[in-house]
Amino acid sequence: MLKPPCYIVSDAHLGVASPQIERSFVTFLRGLAGEASSLIINGDLFDFWFEWKTVIPRRSFRALAALAELKDAGVDILWVAGNHDCWGGEMLREDVGVDYVVGPWTGNLAGWNVRIEHGDGLRDREDRGYRMIRPIMRSPMAIKAFRMIHPDLASRLAHGSSNASRTYRARDEGRGLRAYAQVQLEKDRNLDLLVYGHSHVPALEQMPHGGVFANAGSWLDAPTFLRLTDEAVELRQWDGSTQGACLNSINR
Repeated sequence: MLKPPCYIVSDAHLGVASPQIERSFVTFLRGLAGEASSLIINGDLFDFWFEWKTVIPRRSFRALAALAELKDAGVDILWVAGNHDCWGGEMLREDVGVDYVVGPWTGNLAGWNVRIEHGDGLRDREDRGYRMIRPIMRSPMAIKAFRMIHPDLASRLAHGSSNASRTYRARDEGRGLRAYAQVQLEKDRNLDLLVYGHSHVPALEQMPHGGVFANAGSWLDAPTFLRLTDEAVELRQWDGSTQGACLNSINR
């Protein structure tokens, strides 16, 4: 169980985001100390993340330091892996102190029954090809082989191959994930809130059967985030403060 107020962010793609975007995101993280009780990173915090035995990607250190400081300040941090940062492990869990999970997370959050999932591979037609290669990319053999490549070369290869999926706002403007979410909420009437990322399209909508679908959006496009309390879930835009401007709100 994660305590409120809980903040949810996704798809910052640090490492390819501009220095201004990175600074604003790190400032946001540091501002959560004393304000948030928990933080959820719903995938693709970094455009590329991989852990070698003694090496991590260089472009990650400012955000990781801010996360470690936030954890030391008593904020619980859950990181749900995305398609760009699914190769995490010991360093994130032990050195930074986050609860790092691959796959959906289901639990109680501020009294809401919640499922958090990055959202990659869920659309039936559009994601068919990706679903075929995802098990290969995440297999222990592939990870072991990639670890044998020098980190400098491996990082260049990874950043080059990720370009297509990081630079676009979903061509369907998030409709595919929204439709999938509606089906899931209809199937599981005990689910109060279903949160996806991945599409880079912020969303907050109550579905016909009562469940709520939400997406924190992408910090690359606009600094939006979700804020969850006992009373409401809110879609907010960072304006220099952790409160931000409220774009939409749904009461529990």
